[in-house]
Amino acid sequence: MENLLKYSNSPYLKQHESNPVYWQPWNKETLEKAKKSQKPIFLSVGYASCHWCHVMAHESFEDNETAKIMNEKFINIKVDREERPDLDYVFQRSLSILTGAQGGWPLSMFLDENGVPFTGGTYFPPKEMHGRPNFKSVLENVSDVYRKNREKIISQVDQMKSVFDELNRKTSVLNQPLEPFVERIIQYLDKENGGFKGAPKFPQFYMFDAIFYFYLKTNNKIYLDAVELLLKKISSRGIYDQLGGGISRYTVDKDWIIPHFEKMLYDNIQYVDLLSKFYNSTKNDYYKDKLKQTISFINLEFKNKDNLLGSAYDADSDGIEGLFYTWGYDEIKEILKESYSIFEKKYEITKEGNFESKNILIEKENFQLNKEEFHIIEEIVKKLLLKRNERNKPFFDDKAQIDLNSFWIYSNFQASIVLDDEDLKEKTINTLKLINNKTSDKIYHCNKNDEVDVFLEDYVYYCLALLSYYEIEGNDKYLNILIENMNETWKLFFDQKNKLLQKNKISDNDLFVNPIDINDNNIPNGNSVFLNLCNKLNLITKENHWLDKTEILKKTFHSLINYNSTQMFSYIKSLDLLEENISFTFHGNKEKFNEIIKILLKKYFSRASFVYEKSTKEDFIIVCRNKVCSDKIYEINSIESFLQYEKSV
Repeated sequence: MENLLKYSNSPYLKQHESNPVYWQPWNKETLEKAKKSQKPIFLSVGYASCHWCHVMAHESFEDNETAKIMNEKFINIKVDREERPDLDYVFQRSLSILTGAQGGWPLSMFLDENGVPFTGGTYFPPKEMHGRPNFKSVLENVSDVYRKNREKIISQVDQMKSVFDELNRKTSVLNQPLEPFVERIIQYLDKENGGFKGAPKFPQFYMFDAIFYFYLKTNNKIYLDAVELLLKKISSRGIYDQLGGGISRYTVDKDWIIPHFEKMLYDNIQYVDLLSKFYNSTKNDYYKDKLKQTISFINLEFKNKDNLLGSAYDADSDGIEGLFYTWGYDEIKEILKESYSIFEKKYEITKEGNFESKNILIEKENFQLNKEEFHIIEEIVKKLLLKRNERNKPFFDDKAQIDLNSFWIYSNFQASIVLDDEDLKEKTINTLKLINNKTSDKIYHCNKNDEVDVFLEDYVYYCLALLSYYEIEGNDKYLNILIENMNETWKLFFDQKNKLLQKNKISDNDLFVNPIDINDNNIPNGNSVFLNLCNKLNLITKENHWLDKTEILKKTFHSLINYNSTQMFSYIKSLDLLEENISFTFHGNKEKFNEIIKILLKKYFSRASFVYEKSTKEDFIIVCRNKVCSDKIYEINSIESFLQYEKSV
C-alpha cells in the first residue's frame, strides 16, 4: 500500500500527501480493502484551517514510528470534513453516542472492517497529557481489543443503527406557537458580552438571525438588544479583524478578544447577512462600515483561480497561531510614529499585549474621533495593512463549495438592497451566472468526479440564490432552472420513512446509516431553507405539489422541534414565515412599480415573497398575509396600511 492523498483535489488532504502513513480516501475500494484484510479502520477527519489537526499531524502522522503501527494494524482513511459533511455528521454523532464526548476536529474514529464505529476521540497527543492517553498506546490497545473481540464488535451494527433512529425522535405535535422558543433562549444569553454564556464563544448567527426576525415581527426590544449586543461586541473585539475585515471562527475567552484565528467563509456569510438586516433596521453607520469592509474583504481575499470563493484561511502562519494578525507594542509605535497618539484613541494597545505578549487589535469602548481623526485612522489602517501584507499569509483553502458560494450570493443580494449598491448587485449576478455555467451539466459540492459528489445544501442554497435573483429583478430567466432543481432535490434527498430530506443522495449513501441531519450546524439546515423555498414556489407557480411538500415538512418539523429546539432555530423562523406568509404580487408592467418594489425589498426581502404576474393587462398589486389578501393596490401607503391591519386582527 501507499499514501494515495497525492491524487486528491482537497487542499487539506494534499497537506498530508507526504506523511509516512498509508492514507486512503474514503471510497468503496478502500472499504473493500478493509473487509478483505479484516483490519479495523482508523478514520481521521479534519479541515485545512484546523489548528489542532495540524498539531496532531506534526506530532503523530509525520512520525515514522507511529506511522509504522498505523500501517501494520489499520486501514487508514483521511477525510476533509468540508468535502464530506454527511460523513462528518455521522461520525461526530457516533463519537457522542459511544463515548459521551462532544466531538470536534481532528476527529479520530476507529471503525470495524465494515465502516461501523466502535470507539474514538478527537486530538490524541504523542505523550499522555491532561488526561488524554498517548496516541501510540491508543492504537495498540484498539488493535488488540479488535483482534480479540472482532466478531462481537462487528455484531454491534444493529445496535448503532437503532441509536441513530432514536436521535430524531418525534412528538405528536403537528402545530404550535413558535415565539415561546425564542423567549426561552433569551435567558441563556450573556447580558454583558453578547452571545451565549461561557467560553469558548461561537457567534451562532443562525440563532440570532431568528431572534432578529422575531424583533421585526413583534417589535420586542429585548430581541433587538440581544442582537445589537452580539454585533457590537463581535465587531469591536478581537474576533473581528480590525484592519482587514471579517471574523474568526470563535474566541477562546468569554469577551470575544482572543480568537482561534482561522477565518471560515460560512461564518462571514452569516455575519454579513445579520449585519445587513440590523443596519437596515437601525441605520447605524458603525455597522454599515463593518458590513462594507467585510464584503470587500471576502470578495477580494477569498477569491480562487476560478473566480469563486474558497473555504477558509488557516489560523497559523510560519507555524505560529495568530502571527499574521498580532502586533508588538514597540512595533506599532515605530511604524506609526507621531500618528500613534491618534491610533490609540480608537484601539487598545499595551506593552504587555493581550495575546502572548502581542496585541490583538480591539476597539476602545465608546471611542470618539472628530472627522480629521477618522480620516487619519483610515490612512493608518491602510499603512498597517501594507505592513501586514509583507508577512507570510496563513494558508488559504481555495476549495470552492457550491452551497457556500450560493449562500454568499444570497447575502450579497441582501446587502446590495440595504446599501443601495448597484455595483455589488451586478457583481453578484455575474457570480450567479458563473455558478450556473459551472453546474450546467450537474450540481456538485466541490468536485464533479467524486463518488459522493453533492449534498442537500448544495441544491437548496443554489436554489435560494436563483430564487433571490427572480425576486429582486422580476426576471424569470432562471425560474425553470430553479423549478427543475427543486423537483430534483425532492427526488434525490427525500426520505419517505422520516419525512425529511437526507444530507446525501439516498441512492449514493456509503455510510452505515442514512444521514438524516436535522441540526443547524455551520449554516442553517437545508431542510429549513427548502421549506421556505417550497412555499415561495407555491405562490409563484400556483402548483399544488409545492403546497403538499410544505405541509409534509411542516408537520415533521413541528414533531421534532420540542426535543431539538436549540439546534433547530432556523426552523423556528421558517415555520413562522410560513404562518405569516406575506407576499407581494405585482400584476402587469413591473416597471411601473419599481420604486415601490425597491421600498418593499428593503423592508421585506428576507421575510416575504415577491411574485410577478406579467401576463395581466392591468397594473396593480395584491398583498397577502396569513391567507388573507387585499383588493387591488396601487401605492405604498395602502400596502403598509393593509399589513398593519392584518397584523392587528
